[in-house]
Amino acid sequence: MSDKKRYYPTIWLSDIHLGSKDCKADFLLDFLNSTQCDTLYLVGDIVDLWSLKRQFYWHKSHYAVLEAIQQKVLQGTRVVYIPGNHDETFRKYVGQFLMGVEVLRSCVHTTQQGKRYLLVHGDDFDSVTRYNRLVSWLGDQGYDFLLFLNRWSNRLRRPFGGRYWSLASWIKNRVHKAKSAIEAFEHAAAREAKRQGMDGIVCGHIHQPNMRMIDGVMYCNDGDWIENCTALVEHTGGQLALLHWSDVKKVLQIRKSKAKESEKSKTYQAA
Repeated sequence: MSDKKRYYPTIWLSDIHLGSKDCKADFLLDFLNSTQCDTLYLVGDIVDLWSLKRQFYWHKSHYAVLEAIQQKVLQGTRVVYIPGNHDETFRKYVGQFLMGVEVLRSCVHTTQQGKRYLLVHGDDFDSVTRYNRLVSWLGDQGYDFLLFLNRWSNRLRRPFGGRYWSLASWIKNRVHKAKSAIEAFEHAAAREAKRQGMDGIVCGHIHQPNMRMIDGVMYCNDGDWIENCTALVEHTGGQLALLHWSDVKKVLQIRKSKAKESEKSKTYQAA
C-alpha cells in the first residue's frame, strides 16, 4: 500500500491536552504525519495548562506534535487556534498570529457544500447546561481515576494485540448523570448555532465525539486525544465525518499487511 498522505480540505482537532500524561500524543503525531489539509482548526485545550500547573509533564512526543503542526504552517496550511478553558491564557492573543497560527475566540467555517458552521471550544455552554454538574460530580480526582483506569486497561490489552479502546468513555456512557449532562450540552450548542443562523456547530470540550442533527442544526463534536483519539474531517465535496484514528490505523495496517502478502505471492510465482 502507498504511504501517500490522506487529503482532506479541512480537519478539526481539539482537547489534545499536551502536558498531560494521558495525552495520546503518539496517536496524534501519526495522524498529523499521515494527513494533509488546506485548513486545520485547533478547537481548544491544545495545551493543558491546568495539568502543567499541578505537575509538570512534557514528553518528547508532545513537543513533536507542536513541531508537526508548525511544519503544516510552513507547508502552507492555514492553522486556526481557538483556545479553550484549559489553555485560556492564550485568549489574550485573539486576533494575532503565534508562529504563523491564527488565534481566534470563535469563527465560522463554510464547507464546500456552502454550509456554515460555528466553531467554538464549548466551555461557554457550561453555565447554561448540566455539564458543570457533571464536572462537580466527577471532580478532578474522579476524572483522573477514570483516565488511570483507561491507561492501565490499554496497557494490559496491548500485549494481546488489542487495539486502543476507551474504557473511560465506555463508563461515562453508562452513567445516567453523565449521559444527561452530555445531552444538555449538545442541545445548548445546537441552540446557539441556530440563534446565529448557522447550519451547524463544531466544538469539543466534553471529550464526547458525535455528529447528529438537533432541531435542524448539525451538531459536531470532534472529540479528543485523551480518551477517544478522534478528528472531524471535511471530505472533498463538503461531507463531514468523524475519524476514530485507532480504528482507521487498524484498517490501514491490515490493508498494508495484505498488500505485502500479495507482493510476496507475486514474487514467489515469478520465481
